[in-house]
Amino acid sequence: MRQTYMAKASEVERNWVVLDATDIALGRLAAVATNMLRGKNKPTFTPNVDTGDHVIIINADKVKLTGNKAQDKKYYHHTGYPGGIKETTAGKLRAEKPERLIETAVRGMLPKNRLGRKQFTHLHVYSGSDHKHQAQQPETIDITELI
Repeated sequence: MRQTYMAKASEVERNWVVLDATDIALGRLAAVATNMLRGKNKPTFTPNVDTGDHVIIINADKVKLTGNKAQDKKYYHHTGYPGGIKETTAGKLRAEKPERLIETAVRGMLPKNRLGRKQFTHLHVYSGSDHKHQAQQPETIDITELI
Protein backbone atom coordinates (compact mmCIF):
# COMPACT_ATOMS: atom_id res chain seq x y z
CA MET A 1 0.00 0.00 0.00
CA ARG A 2 1.35 3.43 -0.96
CA GLN A 3 1.47 6.26 1.50
CA THR A 4 0.20 9.72 0.62
CA TYR A 5 3.12 12.10 0.21
CA MET A 6 3.24 14.83 2.85
CA ALA A 7 5.75 17.61 2.21
CA LYS A 8 8.02 18.79 5.00
CA ALA A 9 8.97 22.45 5.37
CA SER A 10 12.67 21.59 5.05
CA GLU A 11 12.14 19.78 1.71
CA VAL A 12 10.27 22.58 -0.08
CA GLU A 13 11.94 24.00 -3.18
CA ARG A 14 10.84 27.59 -3.81
CA ASN A 15 10.97 29.11 -7.26
CA TRP A 16 10.60 32.76 -8.23
CA VAL A 17 7.91 33.54 -10.81
CA VAL A 18 7.07 36.76 -12.66
CA LEU A 19 3.50 37.46 -13.79
CA ASP A 20 2.66 40.40 -16.06
CA ALA A 21 -0.70 41.94 -15.11
CA THR A 22 -1.12 43.89 -18.36
CA ASP A 23 -4.74 43.53 -19.59
CA ILE A 24 -5.49 40.60 -17.26
CA ALA A 25 -8.71 40.66 -15.23
CA LEU A 26 -8.02 41.32 -11.54
CA GLY A 27 -9.79 38.24 -10.19
CA ARG A 28 -8.18 35.85 -12.65
CA LEU A 29 -4.73 37.28 -11.93
CA ALA A 30 -5.34 36.97 -8.18
CA ALA A 31 -6.55 33.37 -8.52
CA VAL A 32 -3.43 32.31 -10.47
CA ALA A 33 -1.12 34.14 -8.05
CA THR A 34 -2.86 32.59 -5.03
CA ASN A 35 -2.52 29.07 -6.42
CA MET A 36 1.22 29.65 -6.94
CA LEU A 37 1.65 31.18 -3.48
CA ARG A 38 -0.07 28.17 -1.89
CA GLY A 39 1.81 25.65 -4.07
CA LYS A 40 -1.32 24.14 -5.62
CA ASN A 41 0.42 24.08 -9.01
CA LYS A 42 2.95 21.52 -7.71
CA PRO A 43 2.49 17.79 -7.27
CA THR A 44 3.95 18.10 -3.74
CA PHE A 45 1.09 20.34 -2.49
CA THR A 46 0.32 19.79 1.16
CA PRO A 47 -2.46 21.92 2.68
CA ASN A 48 -0.77 22.48 6.04
CA VAL A 49 2.74 23.27 4.72
CA ASP A 50 3.90 26.36 2.84
CA THR A 51 4.95 24.71 -0.43
CA GLY A 52 4.41 27.78 -2.62
CA ASP A 53 6.66 29.93 -4.76
CA HIS A 54 7.58 33.59 -4.58
CA VAL A 55 5.34 35.51 -7.00
CA ILE A 56 6.36 38.84 -8.53
CA ILE A 57 3.57 40.76 -10.25
CA ILE A 58 4.62 43.61 -12.55
CA ASN A 59 2.55 46.27 -14.35
CA ALA A 60 -0.06 46.32 -11.59
CA ASP A 61 -1.27 49.70 -12.88
CA LYS A 62 -2.39 48.05 -16.14
CA VAL A 63 -4.62 45.37 -14.57
CA LYS A 64 -8.10 45.17 -16.13
CA LEU A 65 -11.29 45.82 -14.20
CA THR A 66 -14.22 44.32 -16.09
CA GLY A 67 -17.72 45.75 -16.26
CA ASN A 68 -18.42 48.80 -14.12
CA LYS A 69 -16.09 47.74 -11.30
CA ALA A 70 -13.87 50.81 -11.73
CA GLN A 71 -16.79 53.02 -10.63
CA ASP A 72 -18.96 50.65 -8.58
CA LYS A 73 -16.58 48.44 -6.56
CA LYS A 74 -15.77 50.04 -3.21
CA TYR A 75 -12.90 49.45 -0.80
CA TYR A 76 -13.22 50.52 2.82
CA HIS A 77 -10.75 51.19 5.61
CA HIS A 78 -11.03 52.76 9.05
CA THR A 79 -8.65 55.38 10.43
CA GLY A 80 -9.24 54.33 14.03
CA TYR A 81 -11.00 57.57 14.94
CA PRO A 82 -14.74 57.84 15.62
CA GLY A 83 -16.56 58.18 12.31
CA GLY A 84 -13.29 57.48 10.51
CA ILE A 85 -14.53 55.03 7.87
CA LYS A 86 -13.06 55.84 4.46
CA GLU A 87 -14.25 54.65 1.07
CA THR A 88 -12.52 54.57 -2.31
CA THR A 89 -13.47 53.07 -5.66
CA ALA A 90 -11.46 50.39 -7.45
CA GLY A 91 -10.67 52.78 -10.32
CA LYS A 92 -9.28 55.42 -7.96
CA LEU A 93 -7.29 52.80 -6.05
CA ARG A 94 -5.83 51.49 -9.33
CA ALA A 95 -4.74 55.01 -10.24
CA GLU A 96 -3.25 55.87 -6.83
CA LYS A 97 -2.02 52.58 -5.31
CA PRO A 98 -2.29 49.75 -7.87
CA GLU A 99 -0.18 47.44 -5.70
CA ARG A 100 -2.79 47.55 -2.92
CA LEU A 101 -5.57 46.61 -5.37
CA ILE A 102 -3.84 43.33 -6.26
CA GLU A 103 -2.63 42.66 -2.73
CA THR A 104 -6.18 42.99 -1.39
CA ALA A 105 -7.55 40.58 -4.00
CA VAL A 106 -4.85 37.98 -3.33
CA ARG A 107 -5.09 38.30 0.46
CA GLY A 108 -8.82 37.64 0.27
CA MET A 109 -8.18 34.33 -1.53
CA LEU A 110 -5.54 33.04 0.89
CA PRO A 111 -6.41 31.07 4.03
CA LYS A 112 -7.30 33.22 7.05
CA ASN A 113 -4.69 31.77 9.42
CA ARG A 114 -0.95 31.82 10.24
CA LEU A 115 -0.10 29.88 7.11
CA GLY A 116 -1.99 32.31 4.86
CA ARG A 117 -0.23 35.29 6.45
CA LYS A 118 3.15 33.63 5.86
CA GLN A 119 2.30 32.80 2.25
CA PHE A 120 1.23 36.41 1.65
CA THR A 121 4.76 37.60 2.47
CA HIS A 122 5.95 35.80 -0.69
CA LEU A 123 3.92 38.15 -2.91
CA HIS A 124 5.79 41.09 -4.46
CA VAL A 125 3.72 43.60 -6.49
CA TYR A 126 5.13 46.47 -8.57
CA SER A 127 3.24 49.10 -10.54
CA GLY A 128 5.85 49.39 -13.31
CA SER A 129 7.73 46.82 -15.36
CA ASP A 130 10.83 46.95 -13.14
CA HIS A 131 11.37 44.88 -10.00
CA LYS A 132 14.28 44.41 -7.61
CA HIS A 133 14.44 40.60 -7.67
CA GLN A 134 16.70 40.06 -10.70
CA ALA A 135 19.29 38.30 -8.50
CA GLN A 136 16.81 35.47 -7.82
CA GLN A 137 16.59 34.77 -11.58
CA PRO A 138 12.78 34.62 -11.71
CA GLU A 139 11.03 32.67 -14.43
CA THR A 140 8.54 34.68 -16.51
CA ILE A 141 5.25 32.86 -16.99
CA ASP A 142 2.64 33.78 -19.61
CA ILE A 143 -0.52 34.02 -17.55
CA THR A 144 -2.84 33.73 -20.57
CA GLU A 145 -1.89 30.04 -20.84
CA LEU A 146 -2.94 29.43 -17.23
CA ILE A 147 -6.33 31.11 -17.40
